Amino acid sequence: MNNTDNLVSHNVYFEGKVQSLGLETEKGKATLGVMKKGVYEFSTSSAEKMIVISGSMNVRLPGNDWVTYTSQQEFDVVAGVSFGVSCDADVAYICYYG
Repeated sequence: MNNTDNLVSHNVYFEGKVQSLGLETEKGKATLGVMKKGVYEFSTSSAEKMIVISGSMNVRLPGNDWVTYTSQQEFDVVAGVSFGVSCDADVAYICYYG
């Protein structure tokens, strides 16, 4: 086994205000992350399912108005789009890819 097989990937975005750790789950590839208070624009290369773990985030999916998601709520994002996220306080989330 290669030593890099056991490494946890660490992703840093928006000058460190959004960070995530990569992991493999029973549902496939995922990231577990945090977002500091702020407004962000993300792009997707694959479909994503986001689940809020703690806090709340306001999300604007393509063609839709802003919607607030709180702890244990989830939303899906299709591949190949950009979407907006606004956090009024720190948020923890998990994102499944597929």
